[in-house]
Amino acid sequence: MEPIERLFSYGTLRLPAVQEATFGRDVPTTDDSLPGFRIASVTITDPHVLAVSSTAVHPALTWTGSAEDVVTGAVLELSTVELANADEYEVDDYVRVAVTLSSGIAGWAYVHRDALPPTTP
Repeated sequence: MEPIERLFSYGTLRLPAVQEATFGRDVPTTDDSLPGFRIASVTITDPHVLAVSSTAVHPALTWTGSAEDVVTGAVLELSTVELANADEYEVDDYVRVAVTLSSGIAGWAYVHRDALPPTTP
């Protein structure tokens, strides 16, 4: 069995059309949240992402470090190939970082490149 990668999604990767285009399937999700972050927005110009998501303004996680800040979203269980596909979908405004969700699940999240947690290189 292929290893499972857990990706916290708070935006367009939860949309059925984006999942179909990125993963070739509808990905089951489990509600969860991520403490220490807020949502900002970023304007996307990549033609593929615009076509798939149907929107130019996407949410972007920004690290605050405050336990009072919590972003709701969902965990997607992906194969390593699907996670690589998600990396391709996300534009240079985002960096994939390791996170621990409110549920205690360890996984990944895409964070705005200008608002990364301090331990991110």
